[in-house]
Amino acid sequence: MKILIDIGHPAHVHLLKNFYFLTKENGHELFVTVKNIKSALELLSILGINYLNIGNKDDFIMSKAINQIKYNKKIFDLVNKNKIDIGIGSSVNLAHVSKLTNMKSIILDDDDDEVEPLFVKFAHPFCDTLLSPDVLREKRKKKDTIYYAGYHELAYLHPNWFEPDSSVLKEAGLNPGEVFFIIRFNAFKAYHDIRKHGLSFRQKLRLVNFLKDYGRIFITTERDIESELQKYQYKASPDKIHHFLYYATMFVGDSQTMTSEAAVLGTPAIRCNTFVGRISYLEEEEHKYGLTYGFAPNQFDKMLEKIKELLNTPNLKQEWQKRRQRMLKDKIDVTAFSVWFVENYPESARIMRENPEVQYRFR
Repeated sequence: MKILIDIGHPAHVHLLKNFYFLTKENGHELFVTVKNIKSALELLSILGINYLNIGNKDDFIMSKAINQIKYNKKIFDLVNKNKIDIGIGSSVNLAHVSKLTNMKSIILDDDDDEVEPLFVKFAHPFCDTLLSPDVLREKRKKKDTIYYAGYHELAYLHPNWFEPDSSVLKEAGLNPGEVFFIIRFNAFKAYHDIRKHGLSFRQKLRLVNFLKDYGRIFITTERDIESELQKYQYKASPDKIHHFLYYATMFVGDSQTMTSEAAVLGTPAIRCNTFVGRISYLEEEEHKYGLTYGFAPNQFDKMLEKIKELLNTPNLKQEWQKRRQRMLKDKIDVTAFSVWFVENYPESARIMRENPEVQYRFR
């Protein structure tokens, strides 16, 4: 089988890297396309994954539309030339090209419809199969969506695939058990981020000044960091950031993905942005499993109170690992499931619709 993976965000590399190596090991021919995103390209290179760069991303909505046509054309040509059978990814490109070629598209989407209206409008109707976490059941307009018991982050942070490496602490100049915080500031430049925001500059300064009394601070960010915060910036290798996140005392930031990554690793996670209350998988991680807390920007002081409360909680990390284990008992190994689903497609789609319990073979 010939399989195409399309990467539109650095997190998509992590999402599908284990899928890539497993299916390749099983004898399939893999192709990877990726937008010109520095961190995504760096990670693919570190992993030794060959790729086709399909062009630059842009912050402006009209430029995004023009670029989309260019992406589609490059993928269309690749698919036709190589007679690719299946495309998989969180990708509008794959959905569109599958309607113009013999390639079948399997789209991975973990966001609520109302949060990503353009993706719902321009990707969902065109894809052959939409795969989503079961927390989104009854929330999708696409009626034939196939649901599974997991999160995107469990494709690469499930214990079957992730074993923490404590050597990252020494590399960062930390001692085992030393208190430290990872802070992530998002750029909010995606189309679904329009009129959305996270922490203001003033709030960032207040947060850093608050946390530095408790331990070391390491800031990661998508774009250039403000000069006042540069001394805290940590440019972790993208293949090591999750190990660092596992050992952190706490994660604080305005990123959805890193909040969920921290949560499934058993690291207390605090998120502050205007998406709070609207992302179903994060709501489940918060209200069902107690792994994370979300605050709107106008609840900033309340957020600081919660951070202080948690830092004064005895055996905080041990308690979060117990909560993590409760979550893992309910979820599947998303990579193992995805490999089975693609290798047996389209029969696997029929099986999942008729007997979704089959997914629990993949623990």
